Amino acid sequence: MDGGWFILVVMLLGLCLGMVAAGSESSHGWSVAHATFYGDMSGTETMQGACGYGDLIKQGYGLETTALSTALFNNGLTCGACYKIRCFNDKQWCLKGTIIVTATNFCPPNYSKPEGNWCNPPLKHFDLSQPMFRKIAVYRSGIVPVVYKRVPCKKSGGVKFEIKGNKWWILVLVYNVGGAGDVINVKIKGSNTTWIQMSRNWGQNWQTTADLLGQSLSFQVTTSDSVMVESDNVAPADWKFGGVYEGKQFPS
Repeated sequence: MDGGWFILVVMLLGLCLGMVAAGSESSHGWSVAHATFYGDMSGTETMQGACGYGDLIKQGYGLETTALSTALFNNGLTCGACYKIRCFNDKQWCLKGTIIVTATNFCPPNYSKPEGNWCNPPLKHFDLSQPMFRKIAVYRSGIVPVVYKRVPCKKSGGVKFEIKGNKWWILVLVYNVGGAGDVINVKIKGSNTTWIQMSRNWGQNWQTTADLLGQSLSFQVTTSDSVMVESDNVAPADWKFGGVYEGKQFPS
């Protein structure tokens, strides 16, 4: 066998072994993706983001966060979901151990160049905070193959409701959600109204044009696993725009 054929056989053998290993992981509930990181070790660049969250440290997410590619982001409905991730099938760059992160941002596609666009559809990709990336891979690797699976979110305290907007338009950021983590439906009720369906504005910001000033507020929050938690009279009748109010938490 000449050198060219030998190299080809080795490459094919490596590809087959990788496919077998990936198949084995998938059979145990894991799926295959890739991961990179953005920002520095302080995590400043991970704050705010496409899910509508603000200061992730103050909101309880810390730096245990990730941005999702289009294939995982689901137009923002996956915001708040939790993933267990570990580096996979790369002995040179992988470190032992796993991480659990919450989806708090979007990794946008880039169609301007032909290669290296890891967040383009249909690729499943995690753009981690740098501290999280360095727990599973060597910093210099830049990008590594990973396996991942959804896991329940474990949060401290109750679900938080940050009320923004004005007299004619109420916008509520729902965060610190346990259980499935990703909210798919929100209803609001004033002390003088029936339940009002809210619509999603962007990320996990939900809106209504109902006049609810001077009324105590209750919420029904439903996550992607169809579990609904009702928090009655979360905000008192004298609630303020800019205020944050705490409700019941999902089981995790």
